[in-house]
Amino acid sequence: MWLYIINSVLIISHEIDSAYYKEWTLFKLPYGRTSFMIIHFFLLLFILYGLLLLATGAALGFFFSLLLSSGGIFAFLIHMYFIKIGRPEFKSFISIFILTSMFIISTIQMAIILFGSITVV
Repeated sequence: MWLYIINSVLIISHEIDSAYYKEWTLFKLPYGRTSFMIIHFFLLLFILYGLLLLATGAALGFFFSLLLSSGGIFAFLIHMYFIKIGRPEFKSFISIFILTSMFIISTIQMAIILFGSITVV
């Protein structure tokens, strides 16, 4: 559950950063900021509902955790692609730090969901 919370904070922080960089223009969302806000209403609802499921021990919580970690990995990869093709957004130290941290935590979270606890030797 702690990985879910940490990853949620990173993803939400990234989404705040996304608003700063007007990510709706990067992804060419129809209706711009309005679409971005509607998507994020449901994204935040999903994140919080998944945390509730995990906290109550519901099996569906693991599915939400898998989706959250998949989203973190995807977000890292797509933003690194945009940086690689020369887009100016998300190149600040804090943006890269959040994206990289999100990728690391998401990868660990997904590994634990899929393979059980990880033992470091």
